[in-house]
Amino acid sequence: MKAKQSKTPRALATGTKLTCADNTGARVVQIVSVFGYHGVRRRQPKMGLGDLATVTVKKGTPDMRRKLVRAVVIRAKKEMRRPSGMRVSFDDNAVVVVD
Repeated sequence: MKAKQSKTPRALATGTKLTCADNTGARVVQIVSVFGYHGVRRRQPKMGLGDLATVTVKKGTPDMRRKLVRAVVIRAKKEMRRPSGMRVSFDDNAVVVVD
């Protein structure tokens, strides 16, 4: 698989609620922390497409709710510029649970 060639905008901050686009039982998740983020003092961690984060499940099946899981961002509303010049954006912000 080829790596992404452009700079991804980091538009999703900590505390953002996202839809979960897989069949794990989670429907709505909230970002708790961003994996591998090294920022500046008092700056909120942000993430973009392809970033890994720790999220908590807010809505879903009873066995999935209130759990901390890891997830990857697959869709973001903020437009991203491809190296060819085309700009791509999605209708919503979505993640998939990994592990």
